[in-house]
Amino acid sequence: MKGIILAAGYGTRFLPVTKTIPKEMLPIVNVPSIAFIVDEFVKSGIEDIIIVSSRRKKALEDYFDREIELESIFEREGKTKLLERITPPANVRFAFIRQQRMLGTGHALLQVKSFVGDSPCIVAYPDDLHIGEPPLSSQLIEAWRETGCSVMATVYEKDDVSRYGVLDIAADGKHVRAIVEKPMKGTEPSHEVSIGRYLYTPDFFNYLEEGWERHEGGEYYHIYALNKLMNEGRVVYKRLSGHRMDTGEPEGYLEAILRYAESIPSLKRVLDNYIALKKG
Repeated sequence: MKGIILAAGYGTRFLPVTKTIPKEMLPIVNVPSIAFIVDEFVKSGIEDIIIVSSRRKKALEDYFDREIELESIFEREGKTKLLERITPPANVRFAFIRQQRMLGTGHALLQVKSFVGDSPCIVAYPDDLHIGEPPLSSQLIEAWRETGCSVMATVYEKDDVSRYGVLDIAADGKHVRAIVEKPMKGTEPSHEVSIGRYLYTPDFFNYLEEGWERHEGGEYYHIYALNKLMNEGRVVYKRLSGHRMDTGEPEGYLEAILRYAESIPSLKRVLDNYIALKKG
């Protein structure tokens, strides 16, 4: 099982900081957001991670490499805790592929087809982070082992879903028949909302290539291949257990920082003191 992170986009919602800093490196307190996904992969037993980036994002490669100078200083000074913070994940092999033309996520995934080979893979969109146990990728792997199908991660939205991609679910309550993008209120086929985590079986990439050959220009997305698999009854969904943090826009990014800070006692005290001060 390989893990793929799509990180080639411009991050325009976060300008001006993303003029020079990859959006995936923006910190949730002191942890780059992309590190949450890598940690999820590692905890799910994934040791081969492919990051699709672009020319402006060499910082991603540097972050997951060793920092020899700092390591030497920390080792010499006996600062083992700081050394642990900068050490790349053990037993993980990283590969970086640049998407040289911004032609959509389907085109980005085609860049990794030969690296994936004949095994399933997890595809992560870096705007969606997960907190909780078991890791989200583990949940998708379990669903794949039970069904042999590609798996879409979802969250249940009880209120208005007209801003989302909503799943049309088959009568068996497991398989996905279609995705309805931004349905008008009252016409939604369900309240299961697709999020940026997928497990794809190898045949997905064959359909992805087939769709690219028929593509007439502009950005190319993964929907063609996913529709093919759904039409064959080979896609199921998994509603996530845990909490999703949507960092795609500044508002959600701020919420993610606050939610993560709440999980750390020293930072939670700062939040509590700030709230008490505002109330006082």
